[in-house]
Amino acid sequence: MMKTKVLVSLLADGAVHSGESLAQQLGISRTAVWKQVRRAMDQGVQIETLKGKGYRLVERVDLLERGQIESGLTETLRSQLELLVLDQVDSTNAEVMRRRSKLGGPSLVCIADSQSAGRGRRGRVWQSPRGENLYISFGLGIQGGFAALDGLSLVFGVALADMLVAEGVDDIQLKWPNDVYWQGRKLAGILIELQGEFQEGEVQVVAGMGMNVHMRSVDGVDQPWVSLSQLMPERRWSRNDIAAQLIASVLSAHADFQQRGFAAFRERWMARDMFAGKSLIATQGGLEGTGRGIAADGSYLLEVSSGELMPVRAGEISLRVAS
Repeated sequence: MMKTKVLVSLLADGAVHSGESLAQQLGISRTAVWKQVRRAMDQGVQIETLKGKGYRLVERVDLLERGQIESGLTETLRSQLELLVLDQVDSTNAEVMRRRSKLGGPSLVCIADSQSAGRGRRGRVWQSPRGENLYISFGLGIQGGFAALDGLSLVFGVALADMLVAEGVDDIQLKWPNDVYWQGRKLAGILIELQGEFQEGEVQVVAGMGMNVHMRSVDGVDQPWVSLSQLMPERRWSRNDIAAQLIASVLSAHADFQQRGFAAFRERWMARDMFAGKSLIATQGGLEGTGRGIAADGSYLLEVSSGELMPVRAGEISLRVAS
């Protein structure tokens, strides 16, 4: 698997490379080079075989590289985290849970090129094709116990939105409680999970994020979606650069949240509220009303027919189809 990745990196310049030169650089036979080419093609990498000349990538491949991600972080940030970059994993959230078993120490950040069992909210599968998107999870400690977790997914939604805006992406919307949209199409999602018990004044949380970067098509998704390459095709998006910027934004938000709580993020979240002023129905309980933003505890507020604001704390809000 490692030699396959190195092979693809050697072809990443788009030039034609002979089997002999690749064999020398990889320290393997030309027959083994062909086997690595076939393996890369089986993984979805488009490689053209030119008879008598060698191999060439048909399309650019955006490889994840730990060194490139770290080079986009300040020295202070690098000292505050342990960065894990994997080729494949069942779930980056699950990997963080397996590795971050003790309190204290640096934050753990896990990034994978693909997931075999990516998780979305409410047990849904998060589609995780290889080489196309960003799958990243953060293992973080939150001081103050479970009561301090109110609105945490919204906080990281703001961090993700802030990063995208800084990268020049306009029209970002936030959908309560954990999704990021662009002009009505899903761009990213967030999944917060608790790890272990409340200990020594701290709760361990895992914040997983999936963002569509290069994806053009996917099976099994029944809602409108978009990728960064689709909404800004003129830009050469790099998953390494995006990962570095997102790590910086999330860790900054985490520190701010620890100091000032959810109140520091509430207005910033509501400025991008996808549901504001819309006719909504809570899928649990049948509550209907007009979207009026979020309360101080992160619950969503519906203005019902009586004019009263009713909080929705559980379940999911979906837009009601206009009759």
